[in-house]
Amino acid sequence: MKFLTAGESHGKGLTTIVSGFPSNFELSEDYVNFHLARRQMGYGRGLRMKIETDKAEILSGVRFGKTLGSPISLFIKNKDWENWTDKMSLEPIEKEIEKITIPRPGHADLVGTLKYNFNDIRNSIDRSSARETAARVAAASIARKFLSNFNIQIGSFVESIGGIYPRENFIDKIFNGEISQNYSAEKLNHISDKSAVRVLDAQQENKIINKIKLAKKKGDTLGGTFYVVVTGVPVGLGSFIHYDEKIEAALSHAVMSIHAVKGVEVGIGFEGANLFGSQVHDEIIIKKNNFYRKTNRAGGIEGGITTGLPIIIRGAMKPIATLMSPIESVDLATMKKVIARRERSDFVAVPACAVIAESMVAWVIADFFLKKFGGDSIEETKDNFMNFTQKYFQRVKSNFGEK
Repeated sequence: MKFLTAGESHGKGLTTIVSGFPSNFELSEDYVNFHLARRQMGYGRGLRMKIETDKAEILSGVRFGKTLGSPISLFIKNKDWENWTDKMSLEPIEKEIEKITIPRPGHADLVGTLKYNFNDIRNSIDRSSARETAARVAAASIARKFLSNFNIQIGSFVESIGGIYPRENFIDKIFNGEISQNYSAEKLNHISDKSAVRVLDAQQENKIINKIKLAKKKGDTLGGTFYVVVTGVPVGLGSFIHYDEKIEAALSHAVMSIHAVKGVEVGIGFEGANLFGSQVHDEIIIKKNNFYRKTNRAGGIEGGITTGLPIIIRGAMKPIATLMSPIESVDLATMKKVIARRERSDFVAVPACAVIAESMVAWVIADFFLKKFGGDSIEETKDNFMNFTQKYFQRVKSNFGEK
């Protein structure tokens, strides 16, 4: 299972090609575009969100509303392309185009220019832009739709922006085993998507919006933290056999790969380093002919393998690098001190980052799911899945001698 994205922020558009999914599960452009629209939500976004209304066109791999098992290709047109046809021309042009020579601290501007030997920072800006994540969300929406066939649901919410946290954190209920076993993570989105900043607390929302207004006034930006929760995940995804088969390693990589994300935790994460083992590990019990844990501080993963409890991922996003009141940089044309340049940008993008993280998590879960259960068609995958989930408890009893 793999996907490849291509395209620049101000180019003609974004393309992604997805392969490795079975045939015969339902997929529509409307489903993909619903999640693309969610990526553009959030108070504090920049002018680009008013220009672009992302719509993905499925070019291949689907017929009569169902997957064919062949590669699925999607295209997202950049509506602003008509204003960039000269600056981003595929062919050399006679018209002189102003080169960008002043890098922004905290962005890929300088390091990309040094690495790829560019003489115009624009070459770094356009591919390193978070615009690329629209293609990721499109690709991962296919994974998300696939997982829904097995009642695996994914949701997220913003925990904090600019250091403003809720009075009570919903995630503690999951850590403490206080939610129903039938709880669907999608319910989180039903609440958080109604918030301008995707939080679960209206009082917290007001405080955050006021701080974003302050950041705008100062020409500054804000970062924050978010949670992604996955429910319905079966026991047994991932492995301890090799380092690259541990599912939390893949999840961490996927979330950390998102632009401006600087920290990832699984379960209670760093908090566990401060506690006794008895306060960290989830006690095992048998209930209704199955294994359960009293708590879920491990975040649904033990030994690199899913436990069957909700997966809990926390991410930390730094403030966006483009500042309307710029800080110090160097002009590469003169090698003299200047203030950094401005580029069209957001003041805060944590709500969008949480949605992108949902997508990346969905991709990893789907990848590990298919590694375990396989199948060329969705029907075959369902048979393999049901055979395992309905019998593994009895197999354990038989293996250990209980008649």
